[in-house]
Amino acid sequence: MSKRLEGRTAIVTGGGRGIGRGVAMLLAEEGASVVVNDYGVAVDGSAPSSEPANQVVEEIRAKGGKAVANADTVATMAGGENLIKTALDSFGRLDILVNVAGILRDRMIFNMSEQEWDDVIAVHLKGHFATTKPASIIMRQQRHGRIINFSSISGLGGLPGQANYGAAKAGIAGFTRVVARDLGRYGVTCNAISPGAATRMTATIPSNTGALRARADTAPVVQDAPRQSTVPPMREPEYVAPMTVFLACDEAWNVNGKIFYVNGGRIALAHEESAMRQINTYGMWTIDELRDLVPSQLMYGLVNPAPPPPDLDLPGRRVAMDAPSN
Repeated sequence: MSKRLEGRTAIVTGGGRGIGRGVAMLLAEEGASVVVNDYGVAVDGSAPSSEPANQVVEEIRAKGGKAVANADTVATMAGGENLIKTALDSFGRLDILVNVAGILRDRMIFNMSEQEWDDVIAVHLKGHFATTKPASIIMRQQRHGRIINFSSISGLGGLPGQANYGAAKAGIAGFTRVVARDLGRYGVTCNAISPGAATRMTATIPSNTGALRARADTAPVVQDAPRQSTVPPMREPEYVAPMTVFLACDEAWNVNGKIFYVNGGRIALAHEESAMRQINTYGMWTIDELRDLVPSQLMYGLVNPAPPPPDLDLPGRRVAMDAPSN
């Protein structure tokens, strides 16, 4: 091992299990001193425990690495600030922040409660802000730092039953791009990973949600809960760690504001949001003009991700079927 991160200090939120654990272990192998943060809750955010973080710290130390545990929640500013303080008090510096921590409260939008919405937004979206804000002050002052966030295909592409999670993950993508612009001039980069891995979170996706995704032809490569079989090849969460750790290295100094899909042996750069097609007019559009041009030009060849069934009687569908052919 080359010890590329010797002398650096890293924080990994959600580092007690799954993807976070894999990232923490690899950071330590590369020489970084690691603060393993994990509130230690169940997938739905209940029953906190310090045990997951402590176990990973013990594993790192058993291999000769340096690590300390932190069990603060990232859903509050106080928790985020104390996490950064833990790094400074333990190792005297902070160079790398990896935001992995998350929970799930899956529910179709018409059944989702306000509390289920608030809890997921708090851990994911506010959780990224609660750690990044205090970390950015340190990194700006020292003119160096790496921030790696975790988004999701649920936010970038949309998955049924995850309005709260998807909104948070889409927000993290936007947050990443803005933070990259805020901090880039100070030698600090901010990028995001959209991972594909079999973890305890994917294992809890309700069976009915999986069925809805399959019908919508948007099903991820996961199995209905409870997961009984072994993890599919190259779906282990550790496969996400190398790209995450690379973004923390000096060689990634000029990679900033990007989002990467990481799934097993596949790494892909996400397409940045930009104008894809356009139509123009002088003055204000009329509804009749848009009725003709939006379907035929802006939407030509694009697929509805969740089309209504053929037997559903929709007024717009009747109009389209009755329209004269050219």
